[in-house]
Amino acid sequence: MTLLKHFWLICLVLVPHYSCTNQIHPNNEVTTVLPSDFDTHPPFYYKMPEGLTAIDTSAGWKEAGQKIVLTGIVYKADGITPAADVLLYYYHTNPQGVYEVKPEEPLNMPKNELGQTHGYLRGWVQTGRDGTYRIHTLMPGSYPSRAAPAHIHVYVKEPNMKAPYYLDDFVFDHDPLLTSQERAQLENRGGSGIIRFVQKKELWIGERNLYLGRNIPEYPKSVAHPPRSGKPIGEDLASFTPYHAYGPDAGTTVCPICKYGWYHGILYFVGTEPDWESVKKWLLFLDQESRKRKNYLKVYFVYGNPKNFEAAKRMETLSAIGNELDLQQVALTFVPSFLDTLSGVHKNAINPSVSNTFLLYKRSNVIGNFNNFEPIPENFQKLQNTLNATTNEWFPLSPPTYEQ
Repeated sequence: MTLLKHFWLICLVLVPHYSCTNQIHPNNEVTTVLPSDFDTHPPFYYKMPEGLTAIDTSAGWKEAGQKIVLTGIVYKADGITPAADVLLYYYHTNPQGVYEVKPEEPLNMPKNELGQTHGYLRGWVQTGRDGTYRIHTLMPGSYPSRAAPAHIHVYVKEPNMKAPYYLDDFVFDHDPLLTSQERAQLENRGGSGIIRFVQKKELWIGERNLYLGRNIPEYPKSVAHPPRSGKPIGEDLASFTPYHAYGPDAGTTVCPICKYGWYHGILYFVGTEPDWESVKKWLLFLDQESRKRKNYLKVYFVYGNPKNFEAAKRMETLSAIGNELDLQQVALTFVPSFLDTLSGVHKNAINPSVSNTFLLYKRSNVIGNFNNFEPIPENFQKLQNTLNATTNEWFPLSPPTYEQ
């Protein structure tokens, strides 16, 4: 896949100076000619059906194996606006980890002269105005060599760009082959590709929102709006172990995301210039919100001021605030600084010079990033709206019981 991915990057760099028309087909042009070399002529449009919709069902849906649904919203580069008329092309192995060829299947891809194929478990979706997509397919297996985690390849073609580009594969959080080393190598192209399934009867459902241009080096930078502090929307939070001064885990260094990251969570970071009156207003609001949402929202205040740091004094200060405000749900925690590597907080890219950073997450994936937020009703409403907008029919479901 490396050469294929590099090909798309070269095409994207050349746009608009060169059209790459020798390498790709115009938008929506169906081709039945299989390229002799996928590295120079990728088969993005091979056998692409007409009349695509936002929902696709692969040939694997009627076969034996674990049925899965992959769903989400495709957003423009601003991370807010749903993107319409975007083509997504996907393909994957069968449960045995093989790109199987089945001539009787309409979308089957025979092997070319070099033995390359995407098999028959493949398809396309095209987003509507709301940017949503849904893919019904079969759980792929890892390669027989066990050299890589199980995955589903995905490419995106925007209506205003000449060349498709690849996104991070869909990979699966429960896969033992998705090791820490593998996770560290993910590029987060289009946002995190790690899927955390929920179960509805016998069906596994995985949500992934896609962000056009995210972490695509050649993407036009003028339309991107990266956050000033904290992991951007669409990426996974990094686990870290703050000191817990107040709350159910007081006296420990439990990772908030690892222990309570399944539903909604809020990490409220304050660094070198704390305004304690504003902090207390935020804590009271967040505690009230957490009480209202019960087990579906966990909130953590994370203090990261390196000035005059003494763990015992920080513990005492935060514990006193928790008791003063009679906080029932919010946990008060601290780290030596936001650059601290021992706790691992540095991996979440918090800027200590901003007055505060709010990272809202669902299934450990960032769904909201707010900086320099004053404790006013308008901003309270923005946090509530972000939580409400990401609560859907899949939200309250539990993860499957995976076979060992």
